[in-house]
Amino acid sequence: MSSSPTPPAPAPHMSTIIRIYSHSSLFYWWPVWALGFLLTLISLIDNTRALHVPADAQVKAIEGSTDYRLSSPNSGPEMDNVLDKYRDDKKKEDRKRPPRISHRNWMGAVFCSVLLIVIIITNVPLRGLWSVITIISIVLLAVILRLADLWDDIFYAIGVLHIFVGMAGYLFISTVLFIMWLVTMFVFDRQIYITFQAGQMKVCDEVGGGEKAYDTMGMSIEKHRDDLFRHWVLGLGSGDLTVRTSGATTHEIKLPNVLFIGKKLKQIEDLQREKQVVQ
Repeated sequence: MSSSPTPPAPAPHMSTIIRIYSHSSLFYWWPVWALGFLLTLISLIDNTRALHVPADAQVKAIEGSTDYRLSSPNSGPEMDNVLDKYRDDKKKEDRKRPPRISHRNWMGAVFCSVLLIVIIITNVPLRGLWSVITIISIVLLAVILRLADLWDDIFYAIGVLHIFVGMAGYLFISTVLFIMWLVTMFVFDRQIYITFQAGQMKVCDEVGGGEKAYDTMGMSIEKHRDDLFRHWVLGLGSGDLTVRTSGATTHEIKLPNVLFIGKKLKQIEDLQREKQVVQ
């Protein structure tokens, strides 16, 4: 009784290419433009506007009417007609209307807080032990403030902190930042990369530079994801990649801010197990 021959194992895909891009720190600024667009929408829905008036101006209701009058003792009777000039009349041009600013005073404080936090996280990297120490310090500070019953005072101080930003301000900052983010992410960052193939690695470590080829035999790859705030909170699971080549002259290539680094590293490890088969 003869058995059928065992079919040969399929050859590895010769066209398998894994390309990893390095991103600039501008990638971590997505919460700023996302929050800015959200606050722009809230300002548009609120549809409240602001007037610039003297410090002694007073708003008084007109008896028997839903209209108001604005008067200023030191500015003369012409202040009575200020509101009339800014009536929501569709026949008037939009440029004659007051700027659209939401009456919610928490919006400006939250936007400024997020902006400052992103600036600190992207410019002061906290790795390893420093990241743990920072988290423990924040937790301890929160507990101390709770035991001292100071949170109510802090929230009240933030509530009365009148930081008002117009809808145009939110929209302008968010739009410009979003365009810069898109151009950087999908144009400039695409010029710095590492390409892995079975048995070969190609590196382009600067914008406009050429590719350098290395053999993957004996190559070591390290993943660094020890900055909790930058890699996990803002980077959504990103990390830094370090590749060391072997041979008489070793080279160390660093690729910061790699997205989905865990998935990419697994693909590289699977590719390293493959061998090129010449048919």
